[in-house]
Amino acid sequence: MEPAREIQLFDLQPREADFLSDVVSGLMRAPKRLPSMYFYDERGSLLFDKICDLKEYYPTRTELSILKRHAADIARRLGSNCQLIELGSGSSLKTHLLLRALTEPHSYVPVDISRVHLLHAAARVAHAFPQLPVTPVCADFTAELRIPTTLAAPAKKVVWFPGSTIGNFEPAERRTLLQRIRKLCLPQGGGLLIGIDLKKDRRRLESAYNDASGVTAQFNLNLLQRINRELSADFRLEAFAHHAMYNAACDRIEMHLVSRCEQRVAVGGESVRFREGETICTEYSYKFSVEEFAALAADFELHLEASWTDPENLFAVLLLVSR
Repeated sequence: MEPAREIQLFDLQPREADFLSDVVSGLMRAPKRLPSMYFYDERGSLLFDKICDLKEYYPTRTELSILKRHAADIARRLGSNCQLIELGSGSSLKTHLLLRALTEPHSYVPVDISRVHLLHAAARVAHAFPQLPVTPVCADFTAELRIPTTLAAPAKKVVWFPGSTIGNFEPAERRTLLQRIRKLCLPQGGGLLIGIDLKKDRRRLESAYNDASGVTAQFNLNLLQRINRELSADFRLEAFAHHAMYNAACDRIEMHLVSRCEQRVAVGGESVRFREGETICTEYSYKFSVEEFAALAADFELHLEASWTDPENLFAVLLLVSR
């Protein structure tokens, strides 16, 4: 067996003080919010991998089917010697399909906030593609992001943003992120390859985020468990319930943790009061049409070159290029 390649990690993970500040400020808001990026400690990342395999959760398998069907066309449009920068890389499973289709890719830069999960995924890619430079970056990709430079410049930089993660951002945040992605694509000739979840009926959407086996509930509650462990809080997990619902007026799924009783929780030197039935919003997941997302991206000089979808029109992969 070949020895494992050494992976050089660029570690820009947020400090514990940032985590504490974000949690306390979010819990002091009305209504209460917690940033969804903190779902992804090691256990949270593993639970999300389980969610992706659930019967009810269509986005992952649908996006994979689109990539399998259209990988050759996508690769032809991306061209040779491109650097693939993946935001929120997770297990990088979809990326294997792209890398196999690409002609002599320059390098692969997975970016994720979960350090352990990131290193494992990067090692699997390095093993599968022995000649490919793989440089993982542990970071919050919503902040200003530094990508490691290489001696030989790629022909173009392509930001790969799968899973409809863009839907987790509110409109103003989404615009800021697209502006930063545009900067990553520079110089001209780069682009954004992105997965978006399309609008569909309420029942199918709500089923995807309220699975019968309760894995999504575990994933949601794990955020409180992480806060207890890393920030010495005293959330009682049994005192909160998972709830996800579709807000048709905003075209988004809203995921919440609902307080089952009147209670107080200590975190970061603060005592946070909860009324019975009060919620903490932990995630939004906006749904789009291809046309409205293309119009938004065009505001940042990212222009729709091609789009691919599945036979049921559940999900779409878009290629937006910088000109």
